[in-house]
Parts: sequence; structure tokens; C-alpha cells
Amino acid sequence: MKKFKRVDKLFSLCGLNCSLCPSFVRGNCQGCQQGSHCALMCPFVPCSIEHGDIAYCFECEEYPCNHYDGVDKKDSLISHLNQFKDMQKAKSIGIDEYHKEQLLKIDILNEFLEKYDNGHRDVFFCLAVNLMDVDDLNIVLNQASKLRGNDKSDVVKQMLIDSASKRGIVLKLRKGDWW
Repeated sequence: MKKFKRVDKLFSLCGLNCSLCPSFVRGNCQGCQQGSHCALMCPFVPCSIEHGDIAYCFECEEYPCNHYDGVDKKDSLISHLNQFKDMQKAKSIGIDEYHKEQLLKIDILNEFLEKYDNGHRDVFFCLAVNLMDVDDLNIVLNQASKLRGNDKSDVVKQMLIDSASKRGIVLKLRKGDWW
């Protein structure tokens, strides 16, 4: 049997932003890689192998296939809400351009984690950075930099919730089975 091959550690085969997943950020996951927990449970991995080791599902002539049915209805440790939308964006603008935005988001996430994480906000910050636009995130960071006091974590969390809600984004993971 052929082994699953994966080069891109930022963006998964199916459209998840692996680099913005709390497990990846903590160093507990290598993303969509051979032998990883995600790859072992993923229905997209055998499909990729079957279709010639495609790097992204949008490269397949059958994309979008039935594997995407309901994919955006429930979450794992990372939001699946924008999975199909992000895949479409990567296909549209090209993976290199998509990676540029991801790298900006990684920098933003690292700033939130370094300056405003009180020890248990990593999942929340990963969710916010994954779902929100770079411009909105930068506005919140700019406002947060003006805060005074020791514990800014709760205030920054509320700032992100308020900013996201203006765009109709709910910053909460949806529970349930994810495959």
C-alpha cells in the first residue's frame, strides 16, 4: 500500500488551516502527515492516495466530492466552519498567495498567545484567528496594545468576540463527531 505524502504543514489536504490548530501550535501534532492522528482518522487521506497523491483536494477532478458533505457542520479542535471556503480561496488565488495570508495569521496568533494568553486561551485565540479576517484581527491587536493593567486576557477575548459578531462570526467550537 502506498504511503500518504504531505509537504504542506500549514494547510491540509482538505482545507483546514493546520497551522492555526491548537494541537499544532502546542507542538502535539505535525498536521496532515503520514502517521499523525489526523491523517489516521481522515477520510480524505486514502482518497488522496487513490487519486495520485494530490496535495489539495481542489486538484482532483472530482472536487468537491461527497467527502465535503456536511464537513462544515461540526468542529474538531480546529474549526471546520470555513474549510470549504478556505479550500475555494486557496484554489482561486493559488496556494502561494494563500500561504502568505496564513503566515500573517500565524504571526497574529503568536502575538495573541505571547501577550494575552492567561494560560488557557490558546483554543480561543486559534479559533478567532482562523475565522476572522487579518484586518479585523489587526484592529483588535492595535486596540489591545493600548490596554493597561495586568490581566488583559478577558478584555482581549471580549474585543475579539465583539469584532467577530459584527461580521456574523460566532467564536465557539461546535461540538460533535467530526468525521
